[in-house]
Amino acid sequence: MIACADPSAQFQSYQAEIEAAALKVMRSNHYVLGLEVEALEQEFANYIGVSSAVGVANGTDAIELALRSLDIGWGDEVITVSHTAVATIAAIEATGAKAVIVDVEPKYFTLQPSQLTNALTSDTKAIIAVHIYGQSVDLKSISAFCKNNKIFLIEDVSQAHGAKYEGKRLGSIGDIGCFSCYPTKNLGAIGDAGLITTNSKKLSKKVRMLREYGWDKRISQYPGRNSRLDELQAAILRVKLRHLDSDNSKRNKLANHYITELVDSSIVLPQTRSESTHVYHLFVVQVSNRNELMDHLKSNNILAGIHYPIPTHLQPAYLNRLITSTDMKVTETLADRILSLPIYPELGIENVQKVVTAVKCFNNS
Repeated sequence: MIACADPSAQFQSYQAEIEAAALKVMRSNHYVLGLEVEALEQEFANYIGVSSAVGVANGTDAIELALRSLDIGWGDEVITVSHTAVATIAAIEATGAKAVIVDVEPKYFTLQPSQLTNALTSDTKAIIAVHIYGQSVDLKSISAFCKNNKIFLIEDVSQAHGAKYEGKRLGSIGDIGCFSCYPTKNLGAIGDAGLITTNSKKLSKKVRMLREYGWDKRISQYPGRNSRLDELQAAILRVKLRHLDSDNSKRNKLANHYITELVDSSIVLPQTRSESTHVYHLFVVQVSNRNELMDHLKSNNILAGIHYPIPTHLQPAYLNRLITSTDMKVTETLADRILSLPIYPELGIENVQKVVTAVKCFNNS
């Protein structure tokens, strides 16, 4: 069976390094916010190209704590997209702020900058730009909009570890960057984990306090929470960070094979923004008869995925809760057409070719 993603395969690739790192932690008697977390934070900051990185419990917490560090909460509005993991919206609501959603660009699945003006109000405090599937939003336009309107830019980089925009790593361009390190991510832990990046000493210090009850010398200066990254996950992430660029190169090789082999098929292939590099967290195509293709692939022992089948604003928990300033035509159309073909570093060209052959067989049937 060819899975859509397989984090266990990455563990097997680096098993000796990961096991050695985990054993070191278990023998150290330092399990939470110790030397491994400190080392990961410094190494990740250096990799992204920022002055500070802060480890937190997961990617949802990363967004929530980023918002709280910017003093965003009750009565405030945050603009983002509905075509994203529910976590993006859930984190906004966790602060007490309201999510205002706009539509996405049909070519890149990312936030449509032309809709920002209609979404802006006197209560708007920030935009969360979701770098989805492995590449950047139109950061030039969105950054200019934020600067002109004096609002914050938060990058949600949970699906684009290592990708660049105009030569800079994502997570280094906005006021603050948020990363999930869930096991299936390009940089994935063996469990939950998250990271926050920034060039602001003030924001970095506040996030560090917020992740641990708002403490400064164990006195709560802010109403914080417990969102600590444990030593074991940090040690594992340090191992995987050393291999991230190599693994992203493998993803690109597999993606290029898909593109070369399927260019003349009936499916719509993903496109890469000219200013951006793509790290193919997911390889997302569009097809009119998606369910039939999924069934065909499954009959050939290939598991495709859908990211995401129901836009957040149409899910039961969020119906009539989110503010929509425009129609969501592109988002709602994509939800019926998108399909994620298998891609992960260890998949190999041979298995990609099996997927290609199955897709071509379906097209010719």
